[in-house]
Amino acid sequence: MKSHPSLVDNLSKSLQDRMNRLIPEKVHGVITKTMKEMIKAVLFGSRYTAIKEKSYTSIQEAEIAILDRIRSYKQTAAIEGGVTGAGGILMGMVDFPVLLGIKMKLLFDIAVMYGFDIKDYKERLFILYIFQLAFSSQVHRQKVYKEVEGWEQLSKQLPNDINEFNWRPFQQEYRDHIDLAKMAQLIPGIGAVVGVVVNYRLIKKLGNTAMNAYRMRLIGAKP
Repeated sequence: MKSHPSLVDNLSKSLQDRMNRLIPEKVHGVITKTMKEMIKAVLFGSRYTAIKEKSYTSIQEAEIAILDRIRSYKQTAAIEGGVTGAGGILMGMVDFPVLLGIKMKLLFDIAVMYGFDIKDYKERLFILYIFQLAFSSQVHRQKVYKEVEGWEQLSKQLPNDINEFNWRPFQQEYRDHIDLAKMAQLIPGIGAVVGVVVNYRLIKKLGNTAMNAYRMRLIGAKP
């Protein structure tokens, strides 16, 4: 996470940029609009709800439950990706907000299982930082890592009004990162196979990133 961008990272980024230029602007518009609406729903709305709070006797016990939760979400995402991937570009456009919703729900559950209060606006904002850690480019990820590492101090400096939060770079980085894999899912014929694999891996990556991010906070909170 803290390593410098590799040649593979740079080549992948270049290929993604070229693929982005080949995608119709209408598709980009749908993705961007969906991202905006989903992120606002995370911070302001009640669309996403988490599991009921439960007391665990230890972090180890909580993480056993969290890993089981991640496995369940991976299976759900894989099934959903296979169904929509088989439908080509139209169903693929449907897949984007659905998968995004699955990811958000997973993060809400993990936060609650670690004992964090998602009713707190800044805890919801932290979820967006986890998204960036999981799905941004290596260069941007290093920047976000430092922010997560010093979250307790950073959170005190964050705006109380979401309209003052600069979320445009987050949208672009997240979209750029998944474009290469998700565009393959939109191709009729091969989409079903790719959709299952990609969705499964995206959820696995997000779950692992979230666990590490919350571990950092718990360690930092110890006296």
